Amino acid sequence: MRRREFITLLGGGAAAWPLAARAQQPERMRRIGVLMGAPQTDPETKRRIEALVEKLLEFGWAEGRNVRFDYRISPEVERMGVYAAEIVELRPDVIVVHSNAFLSALRQVNRTIPIVFIQVGDPVGSRFVDSLARPGGNLTGFTNFEAEIGGKWLELIKKIAPRVTRALALLHQDIAANVAFLRAAEATAPSLQINVTAADVHNTAEIEQAIETFAQEPNGGLIVLPAPVMGPNHDRIAALAALHRLPCIFPFRFWMAMNGGLMSYGIDVVDLFQRGAAYVDRILRGAKPSDLPVQNPTKFELVINLKTAKALGLDVPPTLLASADEVIE
Repeated sequence: MRRREFITLLGGGAAAWPLAARAQQPERMRRIGVLMGAPQTDPETKRRIEALVEKLLEFGWAEGRNVRFDYRISPEVERMGVYAAEIVELRPDVIVVHSNAFLSALRQVNRTIPIVFIQVGDPVGSRFVDSLARPGGNLTGFTNFEAEIGGKWLELIKKIAPRVTRALALLHQDIAANVAFLRAAEATAPSLQINVTAADVHNTAEIEQAIETFAQEPNGGLIVLPAPVMGPNHDRIAALAALHRLPCIFPFRFWMAMNGGLMSYGIDVVDLFQRGAAYVDRILRGAKPSDLPVQNPTKFELVINLKTAKALGLDVPPTLLASADEVIE
């Protein structure tokens, strides 16, 4: 998605700028590149960009007055390399990049322009940074999940559906963080008496085939790992899970709540974009990314859909309901 198109999508947010800010004399224009590994038509994509832009406005960075945004948005891994190169050619002052796949593509074409990454899993294991405390190089940012959450997703499936003895993890194995989540689930599986298998999927057809094949045996459950290919397919995954009566856990509320899924446990991504704006502000004012520690998420939420649970014949334990941040009825 090009900058002009996305500005239209934002709905004329510049009209909300304080009058005093618009009346000031023009300042030196700074440039921020934004790479989003998400569907451009997804309302969540708009919410995240708005959170970033609005928070930067609080820090004094106003579109058209002293900053310009250039957007490239796509969940398709095949296009990320092209989009990353296009943004680098524009020579922005800082680049905000979302998702492991887009960051990996960006690292192939840029080692100098400061980068703030958002929602990136296992940045140390993925070799993006030297350590969380001292990232090194030209990048810093905010992580997605720690690897151990893979075991947590499996535990939640077992709690809501005790009959589950088999679990299929849908993932993209080219993403190191996805592999780390899978390994954590596999390590937890014996204590839960669950056999975990994995399906490396890259498109809708492969997702459908993996679920259809897995569903041929009973007592199964699904774990959807965070990867760009899952975003555009969350509706299809939920529909197949319902069709085959498979308890399914998503890593994000917005993937689950919009399609009648059973359960989600994950981070508040909008919060990460708001926090990311603070790092962008500091870099624009002269800070070095290598001096800014990588931060882990601080807000997690468990969401359970009771209507879906009932359709699957599941009695949600009261203790699980009590621990939920939101219950959809």
